[in-house]
Amino acid sequence: MSISYEAITVILIVLIFSSILSIVFKNKEKKDKGSVFFYYKLSYRRKFIRTLWTFPVVVISLVVIYIFAGLNSNETLIISISFLIIFLIQLFYNYLKWKKYE
Repeated sequence: MSISYEAITVILIVLIFSSILSIVFKNKEKKDKGSVFFYYKLSYRRKFIRTLWTFPVVVISLVVIYIFAGLNSNETLIISISFLIIFLIQLFYNYLKWKKYE
């Protein structure tokens, strides 16, 4: 399994964009009620809730990858485990931060 230059480019763009938004909204007031487009404007409680809402998206993404990517079972398993580990880390991080600042 090799990562293409396009995948590396997309990953770098996402990391750079995420870092910029994180810096821009670092010391801004966080919103705990209402609708917010930017994830970085949310309180940790709202980030936790939004992360829970993304679980169906993770599952659907994994199914789509399994059906359309044409990967073997080992590659699919590695991608699935990676998605789930990242999801769980984000979920627990937001939960711990929420409880710390509550």
